[in-house]
Amino acid sequence: MRWTWRQILFQLHWLAGITAGTLLAVIGVSGALLAYRAEITEALNPALFHRAVPTAGAVPLTPAGLAAALRARDPQAQVQTITLRATPGWPVRVGLAAAAGQRRGVQHWLDPWTAEVLPEPRGDEAFETLESLHRWLLLPRDIGKPVTGVLAAALLLLAVSGLVLRWPRRTLDWRAWLRVDFRLRGRALLWNLHAVAGTFALLCYLVSGLTGVYWGFDAVRAAVDGAVGEGQAARMQRSGGAQAARVAAAPATAPTADTPAASTPPPAARTAADLDALWQGFLRASNGDWQLVTLRLPARANPRVEVTYLRRDAEHDRARNRLYLDAATGAVAEHRRYAALSAPARLVNSIYPLHMGSFWGPVGRVVMVLASAGLLLFAVTGWLLYLRRRREAAAARQARRASLAATGGHAASGASGLLIAFATQTGHAERLAWQTAAALGAAGVPATVQPLHALAPAELSLHPRVLIVASSYGDGEPPDTARAFARRVAAMTTPLQPAPAFGLLALGNRQYGTFCGFGHALDVHLRRLGARPLFPPVEMDEADPAALAQWRAHVGAAFGVALDDTAAVPALAEADWLPSELLQRAHLNPGSAGSPLFALQLALPAGSDWHAGALVEIEAPVAGEPPRRYSAASVPADGELLLLVRQRVLDDGGLGLMSSWLTVQTLPGAPLRLRLVDNPGFRLIDDDRPCVFIGNGSGFAGLRGHLRERVRRGHGRNWLVFGERHPDHDAFFADEVQDWQARGLLARVDLAWSRLPPAGRHVQDALRDAGDELRRWVDDGAVVYVCGSLAGMARGVDAALRELLGGAAVEALLMEGRLRRDVY
Repeated sequence: MRWTWRQILFQLHWLAGITAGTLLAVIGVSGALLAYRAEITEALNPALFHRAVPTAGAVPLTPAGLAAALRARDPQAQVQTITLRATPGWPVRVGLAAAAGQRRGVQHWLDPWTAEVLPEPRGDEAFETLESLHRWLLLPRDIGKPVTGVLAAALLLLAVSGLVLRWPRRTLDWRAWLRVDFRLRGRALLWNLHAVAGTFALLCYLVSGLTGVYWGFDAVRAAVDGAVGEGQAARMQRSGGAQAARVAAAPATAPTADTPAASTPPPAARTAADLDALWQGFLRASNGDWQLVTLRLPARANPRVEVTYLRRDAEHDRARNRLYLDAATGAVAEHRRYAALSAPARLVNSIYPLHMGSFWGPVGRVVMVLASAGLLLFAVTGWLLYLRRRREAAAARQARRASLAATGGHAASGASGLLIAFATQTGHAERLAWQTAAALGAAGVPATVQPLHALAPAELSLHPRVLIVASSYGDGEPPDTARAFARRVAAMTTPLQPAPAFGLLALGNRQYGTFCGFGHALDVHLRRLGARPLFPPVEMDEADPAALAQWRAHVGAAFGVALDDTAAVPALAEADWLPSELLQRAHLNPGSAGSPLFALQLALPAGSDWHAGALVEIEAPVAGEPPRRYSAASVPADGELLLLVRQRVLDDGGLGLMSSWLTVQTLPGAPLRLRLVDNPGFRLIDDDRPCVFIGNGSGFAGLRGHLRERVRRGHGRNWLVFGERHPDHDAFFADEVQDWQARGLLARVDLAWSRLPPAGRHVQDALRDAGDELRRWVDDGAVVYVCGSLAGMARGVDAALRELLGGAAVEALLMEGRLRRDVY
């Protein structure tokens, strides 16, 4: 099978999520904590960061005073950096030059008034470890940096691929992007949370990924810095590394426009830095507009000293100005203001605040923290989706094996007095009847299985016990093949002798007004004829597992066997489930006055087979909800399964559960579970008799399957009568139909457009207009297939057929299997 680009993208998204998701969650949570490191540390150490004034009128020490106090205690101490805050009572951070044989010098917190060395903050060591985890995963730095760089690239891939994969059809509808639907359950809820949370955090993850790649790979960092003219000194200054002071102390390039004239002494004339002069020079150059300043003193005599400072109303916490002062006089040699940098240079200087979110102020930091912590949600939901997919695939294989094993020898063996009869339109009731027989057979109670249409009502008295599985067609009517049995049993007046005991499983759909109508009618007639119920009728909406469990319990109690023991009875509702996935989805009728119609291509396991006209039962995404059925619009020779799914719009404007899930929420590549259900009442004939295919809307799916199979066989006596709203928006089938006509494999096509001015035309109108031709085709042995909506089309077609052919002829066609319907 060839993969589409969306499948490839989904596989990449899934692979990146499974391999990198857990580590990204670790990095995200640690980053969320590090974002508030300063605030947490301050809260843990209030006495350290809010020093009280020792005596009234005390004045904080200047940098020169602090350095002198340190040297008085330790003559060998060489101050390398001094960092001060304008906040009163805030301690001073001093960094000392590395001693001989050491890689880094020590740093101290000092009392601003006494230069007393203060204890290190509580929690600081833990944050150091946390930062190592965040930046290098606790690995050696040279190894950890590229590893986190790769993870940052994986985050970029996840963000971009996730956006593309979940791109909604209604792009401008905010609810399609940002609404969390808590009515969903199971896999659908996980997908919804995963997709919506990803949309909220998308920008944050793009920023985090790009900045992480910048820091993770030295080559990327050098290339970006070089492109914007940022040199090694600037990189070191931004990183705050120990080497920064040594590199920054080197002579600078030519003065900028705002650099005062100042002589640069030759190397031989270098002098030691005068801290008092430097401090006064800084205060003059900054005009007192500062909240944080760091003086970087050269390790040896140097004509210039670098000072970095943050203005009071700085754009963000790293929008620092760089000031180069004459070491001896404090005169300004160069003043590099952040605001004067080019836009690319400002962006590169803002990498850290972008990464932390502080670039956008306090709110931006909160958003980035939430997004970082949200990586844990993505890891959890991603793993749950992955594990659920694996469990469902395993369960499907197990259920399939159990069903095959259970039905392998007990089918319709021997008559023990138990008859299991079924009336089916789509094959669901037939399958349940056989599965019930298999379950009873496994428990030692053999049964005979027969369709109701093969029985006369009086034949029920030949069996002391009868189980009936009866589907209702449309609005409570009997299935086509059981219509004659229904008429005969309703007309009977003589009681059944002897009267059998019976159990009834009535199948229906609550969407229709008369739920399980045929089953209830059978119950009334059988009681009237003297049959004794073994238990109350069991109503089953589609494939409701609760109703199936009730049926199993009643049958087991009636025959004295434990059918609810899963070791003895396979899970009937789970039989024949197949793993599948959505390959692609296409909107077929944009601009239509009707609800959107989508074509869904689904993958199937190798060897999957079905008959033209089969139904596809798809497991609902919500626990407890029954599966939904759709007509197969393709044939096995196509290699893939095609469905036509129309969105069902509810009264509140929302979408129905399944149509929303299949046409909006489910992403290409997403796993599904389905089963292929034979549809004997709509099966295609094997010979080359003429066929008339009648339908509307999404009913084209069932007709298309038949037409494709007829075309494949080379049977060309086909007539299509089909209705939709308007040819400008709803002719999604036109190209294929024209191709069949051109090849001589579709003899006639009549189309009805209900919204085409002046009055529109419906399918039944097209039939009436071609009444003479229809009679000729029927007289020639044609089989008529009807597929589409029950309300309107199916009833209108039934009335038109009875008008054109006569009621008795239509009933004869039904009994002969020459009128086959799949309506909903």
